[in-house]
Amino acid sequence: MRKLLKGLHKFQSSYFPANQEIFEQLAEGQKPRVLFITCSDSRIVPHLITQSGVGDLFIIRNAGNLVPPFGSANGGEGAAIEYAIHALGIEQVIICGHSNCGAMKGLLKLEKLRLEMPLVYEWLQHAEATRRLIQENYSDVKGKELLTITMAENVVTQIENLKTYPVVRSKLHQNKMSIYGWIYDIETGEILSYNPNTDDFEPPQSILSNSVNESFVSTSAPPIADSQQHDSMTKQNSGDLPVWLSQSQAERIYRGSAAIS
Repeated sequence: MRKLLKGLHKFQSSYFPANQEIFEQLAEGQKPRVLFITCSDSRIVPHLITQSGVGDLFIIRNAGNLVPPFGSANGGEGAAIEYAIHALGIEQVIICGHSNCGAMKGLLKLEKLRLEMPLVYEWLQHAEATRRLIQENYSDVKGKELLTITMAENVVTQIENLKTYPVVRSKLHQNKMSIYGWIYDIETGEILSYNPNTDDFEPPQSILSNSVNESFVSTSAPPIADSQQHDSMTKQNSGDLPVWLSQSQAERIYRGSAAIS
């Protein structure tokens, strides 16, 4: 607490006076440009990682950077997402997972948490799609590699969960929203971004250079020029799978999420 109080004094005596004009503007309202969804882990500091300023990011944090599918929970995540997009007009979302994530460790040993930490157990039920995907597709992987894969696959799953929100689906349909999937390595400071075209995580700079007229990891639905184009896109996937996913990606993701539908 002493350290925090010293920091508070430094903020009030030096940082705030030097940036008073910015805080006066922010007092009138906020206009963040990005919704940043990440883990509650104390080692993850969004403003530090992105070197962004006060008022730039609207942040949602929870164990495992989870986005409960629309209608599955009445918690703060859904309300914050709806407010950020509808009221604040945010059109860019980042879902950021990280290395050595405790929530993902717990997900891999979920039954052990039932008695020890029942609330954590209940919360991680929202990551059942990730757990089942890992169980059925990576049974031959163990240890640190399995944890890394789980963290990465969880980011992709949460992107799909985010798309279940009506306010998000509407923006995607209008091609007015980009969703970014990041994984952050605490030890190296490296950030990798999900590229839906390759179904892999890549350096964001390389993805950006290959996407001249679009966001570098945009998962927005492509604009529909006519009904014929729409029909051909729809035929790419069967059932109710989103048409902006490749068949292989959709099958891989929904093989797990079907368990909680």
